[in-house]
Amino acid sequence: MRLLYVALDQTVPGSLGGSVHVQAVAEGLAALGHEVHVAATQAGEWPGAAVRWHDMRPPAGIPTLRWMRRAAVTALARQIGAQAIIERYYNFGGEGVLAARTLRIPAVLEVNAPIVDYPGSSKRALDRALLIEPMRRWREHLCRHTDLFVTPARQILPDWIEPARVLETEWGADTETFRPNAPAPAPFPRTPNCIWCVFAGAFRAWHGAVHLAEAMARLHASGDARVGAIFIGDGPERAAAERAAASVPNVVFTGAIGHDAMPGWLAAADIGVAPFDVERHAPLRLGFYWSPLKIFEYMASGLPVVTPRLPRIQQLVADGREGVLYDPNEATPALETAIRTLGDAGTRARLGAAARDRAVRDFSWRAHCVKLDERLRRLAERLS
Repeated sequence: MRLLYVALDQTVPGSLGGSVHVQAVAEGLAALGHEVHVAATQAGEWPGAAVRWHDMRPPAGIPTLRWMRRAAVTALARQIGAQAIIERYYNFGGEGVLAARTLRIPAVLEVNAPIVDYPGSSKRALDRALLIEPMRRWREHLCRHTDLFVTPARQILPDWIEPARVLETEWGADTETFRPNAPAPAPFPRTPNCIWCVFAGAFRAWHGAVHLAEAMARLHASGDARVGAIFIGDGPERAAAERAAASVPNVVFTGAIGHDAMPGWLAAADIGVAPFDVERHAPLRLGFYWSPLKIFEYMASGLPVVTPRLPRIQQLVADGREGVLYDPNEATPALETAIRTLGDAGTRARLGAAARDRAVRDFSWRAHCVKLDERLRRLAERLS
């Protein structure tokens, strides 16, 4: 099929989750035989030749104006002869879905943020104050004209959407690039007696990086000097995490690095830590709807994962088999106790191997794209 993938607010290439996702899905579908065109914001040399990239960004670079590109998206889809349009959902988007409607071709909406309002949403309060609820009506208008929803969590879609229109599946990791012993120069000094934890992320409040920094400080204060930590990335909570670990040896903050360097950094670590703090992100009142790329990349790299025991995470990481889950509501020792559980090299090797096997089987971008490919072909047959 000839596909147009619309993700105007995402920069490609890039190191953030959205950028990685768009590139991986586009390349994965191309590898399965589709002719894939992507409309996104160019941020450097386009990656590879398997995908046909088109520089199209929101007006003035403002994501909330994405919907104004409907005519341009329609023109591009008509020019390339698109047989389906995939749009990456955004609250103020819709340009891809409506272009597909104009051209009478299938519309696919990729949803990784809630379409429904979460309890206490300020956007919901504003919508009600406007009486006719324009934002809800707009979202539901788009949903009525979407042929297939692709999402990791059904609860972030309106409950009136028929199950037949939903593909519930996880996002993924590039399990060929992220692997144990990924070739790369040693990114940080290894010492025989140090167990390196790694955190990778955008340092938003709900990513919980400060919790790992505080756990490192408590471990050090207790006399346990076996563990170090690498913090990869940048963002609003980085300064707080640096302050929390200011006096702790073997703690390194790298700043942002290119995604192509990530496999080597993860392969050089011993434990992958994803200390999510769901109380710091109001939309998660709907439940943990994320499909966490960092966890999948840790697992693909052969790292045992330390992360909170939350209902959906328990479906992704089996406690005691692929990692160690801790109670996020427990008093402060919970995270460092989980890390101490992985003090034995044999335990880390066993759990890391199981995590790698699970990632390859269930959480690779190839596995995701195979499922999407099947549904796209069925959709095309049904609507032809």
